[in-house]
Formats: sequence, structure tokens, C-alpha cells
Amino acid sequence: MAFVDSEVSGGTQADQDALSVKIVVAGGFGVGKTTFVGAVSEIEPLRTEALMTEASTSVDDLSMLPEKRTTTVAMDFGRITLAEDLVLYLFGTPGQNRFWFMWDDITRGAIGAVVLVDTRRLADCFGAIDYVEQRGIPFVVALNAFNGIQEHDVEDVRDALQVGPEVPFVVTDARDRESVKVVLVTLVEHAMSLIKQT
Repeated sequence: MAFVDSEVSGGTQADQDALSVKIVVAGGFGVGKTTFVGAVSEIEPLRTEALMTEASTSVDDLSMLPEKRTTTVAMDFGRITLAEDLVLYLFGTPGQNRFWFMWDDITRGAIGAVVLVDTRRLADCFGAIDYVEQRGIPFVVALNAFNGIQEHDVEDVRDALQVGPEVPFVVTDARDRESVKVVLVTLVEHAMSLIKQT
């Protein structure tokens, strides 16, 4: 199981007494990863966002994201205490393919991953799902229901993504703390159940 050094990460004595685990939040460009981490983090989240420029217009499809002005170029980082004895360190990945060379470093030591999905742009999450499946990282799929709108039925999305029934699917709102916590609890329970099976 992955542990995070509390002293290195700026944790408190309570953190040092708790089990600290690393969680990755992955997904396509503009799916809501930065928002997801920020919504639930009990510390000021670390963000590595940069302004989008004209140079990216040929490679970043903004047709479904007309208001997007920034993009993550390295990672997002946050922390949440789920219980007195469990602290999660959240690492959000950059979404664009050109930054995927960083994913191996970001995912190293993670006990699991949340693959965040925008059902309006399903194709954008295939890379993240392939990545975690190929590396054997336990994961859950979180359907980000923007503005409370769920574009497709959960089982239809599962079929479209070709993800088996053993992988939990959760509908969430990446802006809502309680909704994000449900996703994280689901992931931790899923990862722990897989660990017990081995």
C-alpha cells in the first residue's frame, strides 16, 4: 500500500498517526479534475495552471468548453481527511496528451484512481481508462454531471467505455464537496477490497 510522508507533505501530528494514501484524479482535457480536487481539499490546493494561448488552438478542442481559459500543465494537489485514521493525498493529472509523459511519476505509489468523465465527450477519457487498466491501478469511473445534467444512463456509458461490472461507476458533481467525497470513499472501499483479495 502507498504511504505519503507527512513531514514532507506538510502534514500535522494527526496526519502522522493516520494512514496516508495517494489517490490520482485522471481524465481528459477540461473534464473537471482541478475543480474536483479543489472542491474537497481541506488545504489550499496546489494548482499548476497556465493561461491558454492561441498556440494551443490547433491541438486543444474548446468547442464544448468555450469559457475555459486555463489548463493544468503539471498536476493539482490537495488533501482530505476521510476519517481520524485515514488521510488522502490527491494528485490531479494534466489532461492533454502532450503532458502524459508526467503520468508515470504522478501515479507512482497510488492505491487507486478516479477517472473523471464528461459524458458529452466520452472519447476524451479512453486514454485515462487504458492507462490505469494497463498498469493494474484500481479505479472508479466518476461521471461529472455538469449543472446537474447527466447526459447518458450509467450502464450505457459503461457499455460505451467497455468497462466491466467490477469497476464502480458513480455520478458526481466535481464542484460539490459531499459529492466528491462519495467518489473518494467508493474508490478507497474498492481498492481495499481488491487488496484483501490478494
